[in-house]
Amino acid sequence: MGTQQDIIAKLGVKPEIDVDAEIRKRVDFLKNQVKQSNMRGLLIAISGGIDSAVAAGLCKKATDELTVESGIEHKTIGVFQPYGAQVDIEDSYAVAKAFDLKYQIETNIEEAVGEIALEVEYGLKTIGVHQHVSRGGKGNIKARTRMVMQYALAFELNLLVVGTDHASEAITGFFTKYGDGAVDITPLSTLNKRQVRVLAAKLGVPQSILDKAPTAGLWEGQTDEQELGITYEDNSSYLEGKQVDQAVSDKLEKQYFKTEHKRSGIPGI
Repeated sequence: MGTQQDIIAKLGVKPEIDVDAEIRKRVDFLKNQVKQSNMRGLLIAISGGIDSAVAAGLCKKATDELTVESGIEHKTIGVFQPYGAQVDIEDSYAVAKAFDLKYQIETNIEEAVGEIALEVEYGLKTIGVHQHVSRGGKGNIKARTRMVMQYALAFELNLLVVGTDHASEAITGFFTKYGDGAVDITPLSTLNKRQVRVLAAKLGVPQSILDKAPTAGLWEGQTDEQELGITYEDNSSYLEGKQVDQAVSDKLEKQYFKTEHKRSGIPGI
């Protein structure tokens, strides 16, 4: 197989999907994970983007079915994690409303991120480096702080932490190692972005979220496609085995191999 086929096989993306079958498979996966781990439900951080909205919809279906089947309440907890004032926070709450999430928690990460950044800068000074934490470094602190809070909540509530990473992010390594990449389960991992959008429409994700530009929200004005220099349409076409411009193919493959460490286990000897 060539490089494109190798990557597609590794990430498990199908060239076409049956949306109903994919939803059923992923809901069943979530249910089985909860049962096998003896947990009482699922925790999903809802950013206001399409990926977390789809994951939230799948989680709610799974825990609703588990509650009926077992006679014991299983919860989906939606967590909102703004950094200061989040301009699109209403989109996060719109997702919770769309899927009738009874349990919602908001944890603002601004103060915690600020304290960590200050301690990093103090540490740097002790070795003679006088600088502020970089924009990228602070973005990583934000992502990892969010996960610390999610796991703290999940521990207290006996829940599994659900991730939202999918194949279109995996191929580019567009996630923070030990940040949004540090989760218990990933129900979207073999879908590309275009397929995630198909599930979103079927599940009833609000139109405002379907229409917005994808962003990790790590700094003002950041968008995924602008940062990567590759559209999700081209990314998805590549992962479906379609022919794309050679420059796009080369860029995706370069990014894939460059970020292999994010998808691999911790090296040891």
